[in-house]
Amino acid sequence: MAGFKEYGKYDAMGLAECIRKGDVTAAELCEEAIARIEKINPQLNAVVTPMFDIGRKAAHQSLPDSPFAGVPFLLKDLMFAFAGVPMTSGCRAYKNHVPDYDSEMVKRYKQAGLITLGKTNTPEFGLMGITEPDLFGPCRNPWNPAHTPGGSSGGTAAAVAAGLVPMAAGGDGGGSIRIPSAYCGLFGLKPSRGRNPSGPHHGQPWQGAVQEHVLTRSVRDSAAALDATQGPDRGAPYDIRPPAGPYLEELQTDPGQLKIGFTTTSPIGTTVHPECAQAVVETAKLLEELGHHVEETETGVDGKALANAYLTMYFGEMAADLEEMKIILGRKVTPADVEALTYTLALLGRTFSAGHFVTAMRCWDAAARQMGQFFRGYDLLLTPTTAHPPAQIGELQPSSFEKKLMAVVNTFGLGGVLKASGIVDQLAEKSLERTPFTQVANLTGLPAMSVPLYRTTDGLPCGSHFIAPFGEEALLFRLAAQLENARPWSGKRPAVWAG
Repeated sequence: MAGFKEYGKYDAMGLAECIRKGDVTAAELCEEAIARIEKINPQLNAVVTPMFDIGRKAAHQSLPDSPFAGVPFLLKDLMFAFAGVPMTSGCRAYKNHVPDYDSEMVKRYKQAGLITLGKTNTPEFGLMGITEPDLFGPCRNPWNPAHTPGGSSGGTAAAVAAGLVPMAAGGDGGGSIRIPSAYCGLFGLKPSRGRNPSGPHHGQPWQGAVQEHVLTRSVRDSAAALDATQGPDRGAPYDIRPPAGPYLEELQTDPGQLKIGFTTTSPIGTTVHPECAQAVVETAKLLEELGHHVEETETGVDGKALANAYLTMYFGEMAADLEEMKIILGRKVTPADVEALTYTLALLGRTFSAGHFVTAMRCWDAAARQMGQFFRGYDLLLTPTTAHPPAQIGELQPSSFEKKLMAVVNTFGLGGVLKASGIVDQLAEKSLERTPFTQVANLTGLPAMSVPLYRTTDGLPCGSHFIAPFGEEALLFRLAAQLENARPWSGKRPAVWAG
């Protein structure tokens, strides 16, 4: 069947419009996307579970009257359950784990008319800001395949940036939509806590830090996708205030003159690469040209305390994940089932008391209150999305010494000894030094976005990061549309491009 050679020129809404006008059929788009995946994916390792037959079947059925009817799509291989398709979470123990249900977000993507053609690469359990799982191997950045696309939605970002699909699903528990968006030159928005559903089996993933949404090349695709998915599902732990109107319509609304505070200082006291800082400076200049008031400031949030509170959740969630794995596998979990770092983090999680965990949650709450005070004086906060450009593949893998240490700790269950060594503070700095800016939005529940306005001297994308008050996705979309109009980015193509 013939494809659609104009495919790469359109965003998701543009492709849907082509179908409605009769310029192309959903089946033809499906074949074009599959051909691109088969051609380009070997270079990137972005799609790890093809669903071509499922996609073809859906593309030949009657399409719903919905905004993305017939548009090719991909799902991150974490939390997005699609009945009858493996959901590995990047973990070898789950290689053959096949859910018999659709997650609520998958149901809503289907209702929006999206045609799912596969699942994308992710680090094990979404733990890393890089995508190099043992199970599937590293995913590569289309702008320079020697570098990471980021994580944990790295496969999704690589696929969208390379033109395999116009948009795809990701999740963000500490920056996992925004970090890969920044590294791959995409627009990435993390919604407010509770804006999108997490059912039927999750209530507050990562204690409410996780929100799922899409990574896109255009702002309008992100807005229309959130229109299609937002709103609580049955059994949701809270009911967020609905938007005043469609997010897509907000793109036509001038954001007005905003007061925006910015900082390029790492909240945990680590270094910030000059070009990541320069991206913010250049963005601040652009904002002033557009009529906004921009000034350097600080939030008052204790970044180091918040980083440690984030890791406390991290450790606890890994311990809980391995308990859940024991139920799913029907046997004891061993170090051979997961990556060494995952098992070590779970051991650490078992060493903390309930009181310590509650103290960490109170730190999250204190930060949310502090951000609330910050937004009494400012409309938005601007920071770098990441503190450093994309690392090279393998650069952030554990050293030989760390691998040996983890092997001993894991074999003998020495989580308590490891904790007593003071390694937790070291882990906080090492794991977050390249990406220290994004977690505050997750832990406080605030909406945030990465906007691709800058390139490094090496030609790698570098994102500008905005955080808004709770529930104010509309404000972010209005500003993003203004920035996209002032400095269009969708026409820029990476070195690896399927078109």
